[in-house]
Amino acid sequence: MRLVGKRAFVTGGKQGIGRGIVEAFVAEGATVITCGRSPRPDELPESVTWYTLDVSDPEAVARVALTIGGLDILVNNAGVQVEKTVTESSDADWDLVMGVNARGVFNCCRAFIPEMSQGGSIINIGSISGKVADPSMALYNASKAFVHGLTRSIAVDHGPAVRCNAVCPGWIETGMLEAGFALARDPVRARADAVNRHSVKRFGTPADIAAMCLWLASDDSSFASGQLFTVDGGMTAASPLNPGLF
Repeated sequence: MRLVGKRAFVTGGKQGIGRGIVEAFVAEGATVITCGRSPRPDELPESVTWYTLDVSDPEAVARVALTIGGLDILVNNAGVQVEKTVTESSDADWDLVMGVNARGVFNCCRAFIPEMSQGGSIINIGSISGKVADPSMALYNASKAFVHGLTRSIAVDHGPAVRCNAVCPGWIETGMLEAGFALARDPVRARADAVNRHSVKRFGTPADIAAMCLWLASDDSSFASGQLFTVDGGMTAASPLNPGLF
């Protein structure tokens, strides 16, 4: 029960990684508030407060921040993905992906930092895609690189009032993962090859990312700030050489 007495706001808590974080925080005793662009999902735990919110809207985020008030933990998880190259991407694609993934994180940090308790923890969900480029994911890659840079700036500019770190997931079993494999010429073969590139020989789960977020949200990580924590099953640790040939 590492989060007893703490209030947490998790964006994008309807499903996937966000839902995993919400459930982990509730299990550890936190008072959890979450949001999404759709109405409250029926299966959300009753103890969790829900706001219908588009994080790309700065005025709406500011209103919710004032309504919620004091926070100990902010998790910026809301994100969207468009599977296109730069030349294929439209202005609408830019507005959607950068609006949610980049401006949404900025909006929430700007609105909630003044509302956070001394020593509060901000956890931004970045991605290994912000460090290495996934094919046909130009805007998503760029948006996550922005999140990584903003994370460092917040840690430097707003410490010690708040700590700010990013979790950089690898390939996690969510709808976004399946959309990525759908781009491949042979999705089944691409999926099998991807699994083999992980030293743990599996994809991640939302619970794997939630476990890292739980540590960063707790007082156990009080000396961690301005860092990018990669959780990818060892995938980016490997060289391009196929270990099966050696």
